[in-house]
Amino acid sequence: MDHTPPAITRSLFVFSVLYGGMVCIAGVLGVKQVALGPLAVEAGIFAFLLLVALSSAVAELHGQKIATSLVRFGFIPLIVSAVLIQLVLALPHDPGMYPPAIDAFPVVVGQGARMMIAGLISYGISQTLNVLIFAKLSRPIGGGEGKLVWLRGMIASVVSQIIDTLLFITISFLGERPILALMEGQMLTKIVLSIILVPVLITFFVRLGRRLDQV
Repeated sequence: MDHTPPAITRSLFVFSVLYGGMVCIAGVLGVKQVALGPLAVEAGIFAFLLLVALSSAVAELHGQKIATSLVRFGFIPLIVSAVLIQLVLALPHDPGMYPPAIDAFPVVVGQGARMMIAGLISYGISQTLNVLIFAKLSRPIGGGEGKLVWLRGMIASVVSQIIDTLLFITISFLGERPILALMEGQMLTKIVLSIILVPVLITFFVRLGRRLDQV
């Protein structure tokens, strides 16, 4: 019996590496709130939009099943990085460490258990939903021929980012602070960014993936 493992294409390898990196960095970037004109959002949205575009591109190039597996494997670097952060926070700092960094480091990388759980749940559900919606829109919008990738990606991103915001903010802050105004602002910003950035990103990644696989 042939036990040769299936070959991994160049595009799947490259996109998987980039996906894992974005999963890890998204939480760190989210510490900073950025102002985009009248809109305000945590900077981690840029990494999450890359995750959305990457998973959709993998679904387009390699199918929904592989893209869903990519999302599930994304829990590995996410959980490992969270554990390592807690370990480093628990270790004593070097007395010679730059003094401002001593107080700043826990603020930048530290998260409460509630927010960590919220991040895991919202990531898993929203990213899986993004892949599902993108794949299901292939026939009604793309005609089953891989067309209108940018439109399918944009719709899937808008819906998944709304769900991500609902889950993350509710789990993180319900009972601690008013959440409706916070949700509205975050949703509006994420919808606008999904409409503007995702069509460009997914078109780029699909074209890049096809070119990588032709080499």
